[in-house]
Amino acid sequence: MTNPKKMSRTEISSLGKVAFVEQLTQPFTTNSNTHIRQGIGDDGAVIDRGGWLEVISEATMLEGIDFDLTYTPLEHLGYKLVVAAVSNVCAMNARAEYLTISIGLSARFSVEDATALYDGIKRATDEYKIDLIGGNTSASLTGLNLMATVIGSTSEEELTLRSGAKDRDLLCVTGNLGAAYMGLQLLEREKRVLKGNSTSQPEIHKDHAYILQRQLKPEARVDILQQLREAEIKPTAMIDVTRGLASAALHICRRSDVGVRIFLNRIPIASDTFKMAEEMHIDPVVAALNGGDDFELLFTAPLDKHQELLTMPGVDVIGHIVPASEGAALVTPDGSEIRIQAPDWTARMESADE
Repeated sequence: MTNPKKMSRTEISSLGKVAFVEQLTQPFTTNSNTHIRQGIGDDGAVIDRGGWLEVISEATMLEGIDFDLTYTPLEHLGYKLVVAAVSNVCAMNARAEYLTISIGLSARFSVEDATALYDGIKRATDEYKIDLIGGNTSASLTGLNLMATVIGSTSEEELTLRSGAKDRDLLCVTGNLGAAYMGLQLLEREKRVLKGNSTSQPEIHKDHAYILQRQLKPEARVDILQQLREAEIKPTAMIDVTRGLASAALHICRRSDVGVRIFLNRIPIASDTFKMAEEMHIDPVVAALNGGDDFELLFTAPLDKHQELLTMPGVDVIGHIVPASEGAALVTPDGSEIRIQAPDWTARMESADE
């Protein structure tokens, strides 16, 4: 029998999330099933069904980690859960079609609470025209735990993975970044103000409506996929931005074996985000780079589509792909370069420097 005293212990934080997940999944291969087009390592799995491709992705949300019910309405939470899974399917250039929901509920939740949660799920299924086809409900000792699985479809011609970016491709992003993070900071600030007062709710000024909406009720960018198809632009690589621009860019670089240059003054940040960041003494660029829950799309496209992308509503060209040997960097207005780092990559990057 192994002596417990001699067993080594590695803290998950010492690896960083990316390296940790890779270590867990490295032994698994897809060689045994020839129908698997894409397995672990992208926004979703892809299975070849003969004539069309099935895309499967999921989103998990845990109380106290991914949401705080002090300021998150259950209806909004249900909606956001579906959006998170649909956004993953969008990042594969696919259309979401079916949904399953699994929830763990502790005894403090009532029937009315669960109904409110599912009201939000229903609103999302109506908005994105997908059907709820199953799931599971169980008891929980740790509050509210949620998981949504979305199944969609696409064609071989339209399928977009993280691994297709090539040297000189343009780097583009939809919408604007950092707003959801600043909405979260505002909600957390109001929670601290009201600590100990269970009868009051946060009082939010109407000027903050936009950043709160981006945090509490985001939308998946199915509209951008339609615009790209109409313009006959096929992204070479794509990922949804859920943990900040920096993390998303690094994922594309790693999967495509390329480097990237992102121009700081081209990163789209809304004026409401700037205002709240200034009020809270937070750098808005840092919010865009390392914030979360934006649910925008970061994608690469061929250089010859530059003009079309420059005039496309809701899309900004923020950089370009370079050879892997040049690494990933931000370019400041004065032309200097700053190495791109992200919280879920930090431990891996630091160990690589040693």
